[in-house]
Amino acid sequence: MLSAARQIWRHRALLRQTTLSDIRSRFAGSAFGLFWLVLYPLLLLGAYAVVQVGLREPPVGMTSAEFVLLVFCGLIPFLGFAEALALGTSAVSGAQSLVKNTLFPIEMVPVKAVLVSQASQAVGTGILLVGLAAVGSLTWWSLLFPVVWLLQVVFTIGVVWILSSVNVFLRDLQQIVGLVTLVLMLVSPIGIAADSPAADSMRWLLAINPLSYVMGPVQDTLLLGRWPVRGNLLVLAVLAPVTFGVGAFVFGRLKRVMTDNV
Repeated sequence: MLSAARQIWRHRALLRQTTLSDIRSRFAGSAFGLFWLVLYPLLLLGAYAVVQVGLREPPVGMTSAEFVLLVFCGLIPFLGFAEALALGTSAVSGAQSLVKNTLFPIEMVPVKAVLVSQASQAVGTGILLVGLAAVGSLTWWSLLFPVVWLLQVVFTIGVVWILSSVNVFLRDLQQIVGLVTLVLMLVSPIGIAADSPAADSMRWLLAINPLSYVMGPVQDTLLLGRWPVRGNLLVLAVLAPVTFGVGAFVFGRLKRVMTDNV
């Protein structure tokens, strides 16, 4: 695990350059260009908020605006994770030139995909922070949010290392990942506080959903102004490095035969 982390740090300049290049190329030729980075999450969050507010009553003691922000606290990290899986699962199998490029280590290809996916989450987080400031919900607990985000990225890199390496040999995996992502969304605490009665009724589903340990701390630190309840942050602090280490191990084992199958 430490060697994988050191390798990412050693190639940080190359990762930064290639990540920015990928983000720019995604919107090259479009009428709005990089403005899509703002427009896409804004439209998606707005549409989801309208649906949620229209179908559900805000929890007791919470205004409609606060309920929308609670939804955003869950939806934004989910979108970042889902996009990372979508880009990362096929990152190695779809990048023959990079895989065989000795200047760009093959381990960094999935990492780059995860970093690219964080652009949308960063913009969404900016929108969320503006909303939180508008309703006066920002507290000193918000300073803990970057830790939660970092742990989410570490966890996601580990997952994408596993998926991208296995996908080289089992191309159907990227279709399966799309279905699994949809299921995770359905059983995620989007718009549900970790200590609410609604969360209690689906406790076992939330316990096996790793995204619960990201969304809960985001809701607690940014909107609810408190230390994450039910030990969610402590679980994430263990889950993230363990997944990162397992992902590095699996990728390291499979990369020996990977170039012959890409």
